[in-house]
Amino acid sequence: MNFKLRNLFSLWVLIFGLAITSAVAAEAPAARKPAAAEVMPSPAPIFAATFADFDGKPMVLAELKGKVTVLNFWATWCSPCRTEIPHLVAGQKKYGPRGVVFIGAAVEDKAESVRDFAKAYEINYTVAMAGSEQGIALLRALGNKVAGLPFTVILDRQGNIAAAKRGVLTPERLQQVLDPLLQ
Repeated sequence: MNFKLRNLFSLWVLIFGLAITSAVAAEAPAARKPAAAEVMPSPAPIFAATFADFDGKPMVLAELKGKVTVLNFWATWCSPCRTEIPHLVAGQKKYGPRGVVFIGAAVEDKAESVRDFAKAYEINYTVAMAGSEQGIALLRALGNKVAGLPFTVILDRQGNIAAAKRGVLTPERLQQVLDPLLQ
């Protein structure tokens, strides 16, 4: 009986080891893939979308074509978004005069609470209402399958996605992406 238990244990260890090895091997190519080779999603869903301003006036995103754009999806309840907003405010001050368009797309449905939040955080760039349903659908269409916030997409002048980032976009990363786009 002791022999059977030992064989059963050995078999279990072998199966567990193979499972771990397979999982690591499946992850390894993505981990070694250089950032420059990263395939960006199509920007088409952005240019097909229409957001609204605080008063419900439509904001047609197709009008962004030809402009370097920082499109940031966020929400008032999102703690990392609150951390990131001052970086975007500083980015607007630095890059707005150079023609970069910053848009904060609120993934929420209540314009009044978003407006109050934007005022309290002294947001100096355009804030648009993406809405919960449309905002989440757009996040997923842009490759953010978990619809995590914040999520930022940077478009070049040709309308291509130059960078996409789920999580807080640092000032250093913003500069790293924008500076070459403005040369």
